[in-house]
Amino acid sequence: MTAARILSEKGSQVFTVSPADTLTEAAATLSRHKVGAAIAVDDGGAPVGVFSERDLAKTVGAHGAQALSMTVREVMSTNLVCADPGTAVSDLMSLMTDRRVRHVIILDDGRLAGVVSIGDVVKRKIADAEAEAESLKAYIEGA
Repeated sequence: MTAARILSEKGSQVFTVSPADTLTEAAATLSRHKVGAAIAVDDGGAPVGVFSERDLAKTVGAHGAQALSMTVREVMSTNLVCADPGTAVSDLMSLMTDRRVRHVIILDDGRLAGVVSIGDVVKRKIADAEAEAESLKAYIEGA
């Protein structure tokens, strides 16, 4: 199983924000799309950061209501973790664990192709384990 397969099953739509957006605007984007993070992209569409609910909560906690007028650029995570569509799920899991991130940006020839979240990886691993259990059960019952 690869990142490309996950994206083909869940879809490759990526919700984005501009680094110049205020936190109020970025929070509205997260809320509107019912997601926990959005990719901050430059004018050319290249990813430059990740803005998450955690970034929002941390900034509001530190600055109060004034935080809402700050920009995404000021608070986004810029240590991007990227992979290509051919990356195996086990490698995505390792990346997420080693780099302590919940989202891996998938780039195809340098273009934003999608985002794989920790939830996507867990869902895939559970489905694989269930399929393996069913196969073993069928094998044992057939023996």
